[in-house]
Amino acid sequence: MLNNHLDLWKKTKQHLKSTIGLNSYNNYFNEINDVIGSNNNTIILQVPNNYIKNKIDKLYLNNINNFTTTISADFVRFKFLTESEYIKEQKETTDNNLLIDLESINSSNLNQTYTFRNYVPGKNNRLAVTTAIKVADNPGQLANPFYIFGKVGIGKTHLMQSIGNYIIESNYSMKVLYVKTQDFIEDYANAAQNKSYQSFKNKYRNYDILLVDDIQFLANKTKTQEEFFKIFELMHQENKQIVITSDRPSAELKNIMERLTSRFSWGMSADILAPDLEHRIEILKRKVSINLINENEISYEVLKTIAENFKDNVRELEGALNRVLFCNSMDLDQKLTPKVTLEYLASIICNDELEVVTDNSNKISNLLEIVCSYFNITISSIIGPSRKSEFVYPRQISIYLIRTKYNIPYAKIGKFFNNRDHSTIMSSYHKIEVGQNNNQNIKKDLENLKIKVEN
Repeated sequence: MLNNHLDLWKKTKQHLKSTIGLNSYNNYFNEINDVIGSNNNTIILQVPNNYIKNKIDKLYLNNINNFTTTISADFVRFKFLTESEYIKEQKETTDNNLLIDLESINSSNLNQTYTFRNYVPGKNNRLAVTTAIKVADNPGQLANPFYIFGKVGIGKTHLMQSIGNYIIESNYSMKVLYVKTQDFIEDYANAAQNKSYQSFKNKYRNYDILLVDDIQFLANKTKTQEEFFKIFELMHQENKQIVITSDRPSAELKNIMERLTSRFSWGMSADILAPDLEHRIEILKRKVSINLINENEISYEVLKTIAENFKDNVRELEGALNRVLFCNSMDLDQKLTPKVTLEYLASIICNDELEVVTDNSNKISNLLEIVCSYFNITISSIIGPSRKSEFVYPRQISIYLIRTKYNIPYAKIGKFFNNRDHSTIMSSYHKIEVGQNNNQNIKKDLENLKIKVEN
């Protein structure tokens, strides 16, 4: 493992050498060659003295750790320590880490599986992930508060708790609290009922990191908003990190006092959008690897089938995978194919979202072969990008036949034709639908092909 860490550091040094200038490189990095340890996702490097360590931490650490995300498949961070610091840290860790980590985890309300290592970055969440890593590396310094927004089930809670878990792993003395807004409201209501306001205030103000989920539920809770405002103000003044999630931008929050929503924009806001198809497949691959399942037993086609049917909610996407794996484990004689996958998922997929393309893929392939044989062209020509008339007309005929025979949505048909837009597919369909009434050649071609397809 240390050899892998050292290889990663060598690549990072080459990057630094080419980007920060030879003088800076020689002054700060040339003599750093030893990986002296690792702790979870953190690789520890030995530096000659405190002066160099402080310079690196202040000027280069964020850029270094950002660079590692581009060259490593796993989430890893570098940490720079002098030899004496490392020895002291190891002793403190040996004496205290286990006890304090358990206490920190139990009191933080964090789900330990919600880590950066298990979070899949993509185009839809790149800014949010990058900012989250910076916040975890330097809590209270760079983006405070950090406001994450997006639709339900898109990964906000996972990313937020990744920050908390990383901070606890990196600095066991930090006190982290994750709380759902509904629970915060209930806590305050209980404090008001029992006249235990001071206990309530101490509970939240004594933490170094406050992670508040679904802040939009503070709407219309005037007294609770007032108390949250006081806690926010105090923690912010003391440079304690605050991370907030919501289903919308702070400017669009309803029935929450303006002086509170305006403070949500003080630090950094980042949205998380729905993942595209390839990103959803990568999420499923990561889920498979986490569960220690033999990845070779689950084909790309099966993962793609799941990903095509669960588009807007990562939580539902992962739930669908769990359902498929469970059903298949109860049906050991059944090979897991795209068709079987859809059978397992049929009861939880809306009819208008059901991926009928996979069910009818063989029939459609046969139909395309018949059309291509009829017009004496290749399948690659009919589904490819060419706009030559000898290919366009057979392509339009094929689209019309697929639509009328199998009633597949235009967007789904487009996937068979080089991912063409649904509007293009719709236009092709209507050209043949209208054309057969005005052109005897089109009508004759359709009649001949329908007979061949039926046989």
